[in-house]
Amino acid sequence: MRRLLRGLLAPWRRSLQLRVVASTVLLGILAISLLGAYLFQKVADGLTEDRIGYAEREAAVLAARAQTAFDQTDATGDISEFNNFASGAIVALAPPANDTSRYVVFLRSQDNTNAVRLDTVLTGGLRTSPVPVALREAISSDVGRQQRMVIELDRSELVGEPSANWARARIPAVIVGQQIQVPTAGPYDLYFIYPLDREQATMDLIRRLFLIGGLLLVTLVGGIAWLVTRQVVNPVRRAAGVAERLAAGHLNERMSARGADDLALLGTSFNGMADHLQSQIRQLEDLSRVQQVFVSDVSHELRTPLTTIRMAADLIHEGRGEFSPALGRSAELLNTELDRFEALLADLLEISRFDAGAAALELDRVDLGALAERVVQAAAPLADKRGSTVTVDVAPGGVFADADARRVERIVRNLLVNAIEHGEGLPVTIRVAANSTAAAIAVHDLGVGLRPGEASLVFNRFWRADPARARTTGGTGLGLAISLEDARLHDGWLQAWGEAGRGSVFRLTLPRVAGEPIGESPLPLAPEPTDVDATTRLRPVRLTETR
Repeated sequence: MRRLLRGLLAPWRRSLQLRVVASTVLLGILAISLLGAYLFQKVADGLTEDRIGYAEREAAVLAARAQTAFDQTDATGDISEFNNFASGAIVALAPPANDTSRYVVFLRSQDNTNAVRLDTVLTGGLRTSPVPVALREAISSDVGRQQRMVIELDRSELVGEPSANWARARIPAVIVGQQIQVPTAGPYDLYFIYPLDREQATMDLIRRLFLIGGLLLVTLVGGIAWLVTRQVVNPVRRAAGVAERLAAGHLNERMSARGADDLALLGTSFNGMADHLQSQIRQLEDLSRVQQVFVSDVSHELRTPLTTIRMAADLIHEGRGEFSPALGRSAELLNTELDRFEALLADLLEISRFDAGAAALELDRVDLGALAERVVQAAAPLADKRGSTVTVDVAPGGVFADADARRVERIVRNLLVNAIEHGEGLPVTIRVAANSTAAAIAVHDLGVGLRPGEASLVFNRFWRADPARARTTGGTGLGLAISLEDARLHDGWLQAWGEAGRGSVFRLTLPRVAGEPIGESPLPLAPEPTDVDATTRLRPVRLTETR
């Protein structure tokens, strides 16, 4: 359900045009619904009031006619003849047989105590009297006034087939009644029932027209909103596309800016910004190119005098036993600093090759576990000096990957030397593992760790976590920067994690097959707390453990 919900919400989040059109359509539906309901109710109330007014006027005329007929009759002696006369007089008030616009009901009043009883008269095929008790009580309580009430008339109360106008099982109807005086028989109620089927059919037609008109209007509003937003969104999308191409390095991309409206102003401003950025980027590229050439040339030019200085320094170093103690110490310092200078010069040449794009891989099938053990053996003197034990943990069956063995070995050597140097004499663990797409080597130390934000800085050139801390190994400050470039050259990852009190982890992830993408690293970057505790309690072991 969450995936389905995210899939449905993804277009909503991505498309401004969809949000604007959908919001406009929803608001349009709400506005049209409210306005339509109000107008529909007003029309219905108007039709009903007109029908009720007509019914009251006609009922008054018909009731007066019935009262006149009863007042003028002399058929009061014979009850059967009187019933026939009353029935005929009431039926005469009803419309023709095929007309269902009016029904007449003739009932004995509730307060009539006269001994003479006339039959109830129902016209138009009514089976039973639909007159509510409340209406009869209202007439009895106010005999001099006409009373009315709106009810629902059931088709089952009619005899025979209903008229074609009766499309519903129940329809509204208005009943208008009043009391008349029947000679000899006393007060009787005369009711006229007016079905509102025609008005109901009119309202059904109006409802359908409102619905169709509302749908058409909402569609029209949605189309207008789509066209209007398209005129605004398309330039923004073009700007986004141009920005993406600019970010990809196509600095000559520009927006089309026609006219003098706000969007044209946006395009003009965007193009001006792009021109300025292109100028700045070209200046930076030229400066970077000059710097790269300078570093490369200086590095190459320094090799010749450095060779001469090295030869002289070696001679001085070999004869240091004949010098005074102070002069002999100076000869040793000179030799050490020359070693460091040579390493720095080599790193600068390597960096210049990366900057110039001249670095290339020599791929081979490499056993990463054996490579890690070779690196550990080479770093054994430094580990002994610092008091750290190094453990190599390789997944069963070995870990192999297509890689440049020289560059990967340089990466692991840099990571291990840094771990030993900053490990505070605590154990260092190297883990080697693989999955279906990637192979990884993780170097974990329990030393000073990294402060927040430093994990993204450790690969910067010449960056140091603590500038006051002296390098015991004579590092150049370019090792991790070169390692990162070596990892990128393999289309791999080199990532760092660190936390005060828990040490640091540097993880190298390489594709197992050259050219194939990496799905995920087989080793976690941040160790579990239990891993840290277990590593802290490691007993002293050999520099290389059993694989």
